[in-house]
Amino acid sequence: MTKKVAVEDSLTNYAQDLRSQGYEVSSLTNSGSSLNGYDAIVVSGQDENIMGMQDALNKSIVIDVTGKTPKEVSSQIKNRLS
Repeated sequence: MTKKVAVEDSLTNYAQDLRSQGYEVSSLTNSGSSLNGYDAIVVSGQDENIMGMQDALNKSIVIDVTGKTPKEVSSQIKNRLS
């Protein structure tokens, strides 16, 4: 089953890398309030409100890309979802 990842709109290079590795990637803003269906949420860490959602999410992991390359983020998602 394909893993679903919501990615903040400004992180296009991260979204492209995740797509190339077979993840189903959607825009975080287009996901609306239905984030519970995602396996991971990728954010820039610049919006404190988005990071505050982590406790409200069921099984989704939240990845802050600050200081990480797209490959590091995809590796972190793969490791945490395994």
